[in-house]
Amino acid sequence: MARRDPLTGPELHELIGDLLLLPRSLTGDGVRETLRALQDVVPLEVLEVPTGTEAHDWTVPQEWVLRSARLVGPDGGTVLDVRDHPLHVLGYSIGVDRTLSLEELQGHLHSDPAQPDTIPYRTSYYTERWGFCLPDRLRAALPEGQYHAVIDAELVDGSMSMGELVLPGDSDREVLVTSHICHPGMANDNLSGNVVAAAMARALLGRPDRRYTWRFLWMPGTIGELTWLATHQDVVPRIHGGIVLAGVGDGGPLTWKRSRQGDSEIDRAASLVLAQRDGPHDVVDFSPWGYAERQFCSPGYDLPVGRLSRTEHGTYPQYHTSDDDLSFVRADALAETVDVLLDIADAIDANDVYRNTKPFGEPRLGPRGLYPSMGGPAAEEAQLALLWVLNASDGTADLLEVARRSGIRFAALAAAAAALRQTDLLQRDDSGGDHS
Repeated sequence: MARRDPLTGPELHELIGDLLLLPRSLTGDGVRETLRALQDVVPLEVLEVPTGTEAHDWTVPQEWVLRSARLVGPDGGTVLDVRDHPLHVLGYSIGVDRTLSLEELQGHLHSDPAQPDTIPYRTSYYTERWGFCLPDRLRAALPEGQYHAVIDAELVDGSMSMGELVLPGDSDREVLVTSHICHPGMANDNLSGNVVAAAMARALLGRPDRRYTWRFLWMPGTIGELTWLATHQDVVPRIHGGIVLAGVGDGGPLTWKRSRQGDSEIDRAASLVLAQRDGPHDVVDFSPWGYAERQFCSPGYDLPVGRLSRTEHGTYPQYHTSDDDLSFVRADALAETVDVLLDIADAIDANDVYRNTKPFGEPRLGPRGLYPSMGGPAAEEAQLALLWVLNASDGTADLLEVARRSGIRFAALAAAAAALRQTDLLQRDDSGGDHS
């Protein structure tokens, strides 16, 4: 199938570097700047959801406007400045301009003694407080004296920004690809998912024969997904499957986390694609802990949405710290993730249930131009794929199941089915499953 070339691994790595220090949060100009940058890759639309919009049990919060944040020490020198790293300020910190002692200041400082040289990521989205984040080694070395804390920030009625790109297909059934966009100063969580989603969308833009409609969403975690679901009730019944992207740029093996349903088409496609690729991979069952899949798979929706990740969040030391930097993500890992996603897209696009129209014995392939005239490994695989498709096409098994049972590459089976459909031997069985 035709594809527009996605961004290369080095290009994705460079893009992460360009976006790394933008001050993203649940809301604000940092998110808008990031979405504008992604618009250079794909023509996404920026949606603005007003403060106060109801989203089930949640409400879109006020917009956080951060202009500057700086802590000045007793000698008049700068201890830290948010311009050096966006993690230096507590996420959603309210404004402050006061002089206070080191003892008073300590209650507003956040560090991690277990990782004394990193800046931890801390937020206070729904409780008003102010604070700074800094390496614990720097915190331990602060001298006694008076400190000047200045955070020029306010919470205002505004909006929450989300990016959306819809690629129409032959069917109005939709496949979602989502990535959270609310984390500042971290390359793997969440920029890797942001840029990989853009690269996948760019590739699918060049596909003229999309079967499903693909919807790409870049939005803040939890409140973003809940708001999108609450405001798109007309779309929800059309969701055929979905992929949440999170932490896909590190060197760990790719892992598919199944949807709550566990055996949906997207679950089977992702599991098969990973199993048929070289190298380590993992497939794990659903749990209500993680990223956007928690909301899409909540019992009221129970949508077939799984997650593609690498190293499990919270299990690597760089997670939610300033060490999740450009050196932690790898160009080859980013490129591999895009390739896997496009293979998954190919699989669900080509998957179908078929019926052998001449099921009594093995039909003659030679007169129909399907028997290879030259031997060899490729010809043998192609011939075996033809035989497997014919034998399995009794209206009960789709190509994903045939691939699982046979061990033959899905692409070879899809090619075999396409070739057989050009003859009088195979037809699509519309009663065999939900592949509309």
